Amino acid sequence: MSGKRIAILGSGAQGAGVGADMVRAGLDVMFVEQWPDHVEAMRRHGVEVRMPQETVVTPVEVMHLCEVATVRKPFDLVFLVTKAYDTRWACELIKPALAADGAVVGLQNGMNVDDIASIVGPERTIGAVIEMASNMFEPGVVNRENSPETAWFAVGAIDAAAKRHEQDVWDALRHAGTVEISDDIRSSKWMKLVANAGELVPSAILDLPLADAARVPGVRDFMDRCCIEAAGATVASGSRLRPVFGLTEADVTSAETYAPALLDIVLQRFSSPTTRTTVLQDWMKGRRAEVQEINGTVVRAMRAAGLDAPANERTVDVALRIERGELERGVHNVERLLAPVAAA
Repeated sequence: MSGKRIAILGSGAQGAGVGADMVRAGLDVMFVEQWPDHVEAMRRHGVEVRMPQETVVTPVEVMHLCEVATVRKPFDLVFLVTKAYDTRWACELIKPALAADGAVVGLQNGMNVDDIASIVGPERTIGAVIEMASNMFEPGVVNRENSPETAWFAVGAIDAAAKRHEQDVWDALRHAGTVEISDDIRSSKWMKLVANAGELVPSAILDLPLADAARVPGVRDFMDRCCIEAAGATVASGSRLRPVFGLTEADVTSAETYAPALLDIVLQRFSSPTTRTTVLQDWMKGRRAEVQEINGTVVRAMRAAGLDAPANERTVDVALRIERGELERGVHNVERLLAPVAAA
């Protein structure tokens, strides 16, 4: 990694935590962020990362989005840690500042590798999976529930010409957690989406931490249905069930057992009793969330195959009604969430 210039494009809770790990390892990292107050807080005080065992403050270099146009020395690696729905404009923003032989790493939720590739080229695209829990409600302060010892990543090229970047990406990310190089990153990302389909939006609809939502009568079964449908969408889209989160091929069974097992791992290993999903965090901040990029992706993939995804369809419907202001998030939504699936 000597001499490589790295950008963290989207330096919120996840990006700032990962980027700070890289900075402390001596890497040349520039944070790029769209929240002005957060940028100024990081410039004044660095990034404060609060983890279960310790709090670490790291001085960092950071720029506002508008300052990307001033970059003269291009970046060799860009870790894209924006919301999935911001992928295309973010890639267009950074493309002029990306080295000709550089790469963009989609360290995000959702199935966005093709969006990245369509803008910067498949030879400069690396897909990635991130499994860690963080939140940010105060500028300059990351509350990170997974230290590098317990965070997990997978990275991989979607095109043979991009494989030359895999080792550099591994070298950078290894400072933030355990990293695996996937020989089928598209399928690996689908496996992350399988777990996300059950956890992110359903728990936010109930306005509860993930663990509390899973204990509401009937909700864990609903979450499992979302995951199983997402596993069906994986296969329907041409990908395959494969091991993630440190599992092995022996752990990959049928969709009906493996999909809920992935959610089990998230609940047991990658979240705490107080973890609020990224969707709930967005709603608490008055922002829209990755509803269409998670559960909506499942619905679209199943429809394209002539199949139904009733649990994910209901999740999307209720979530979008909340975002439109027609409903309030809260436990009172449980009957609305469950009834259509129970009747199916």
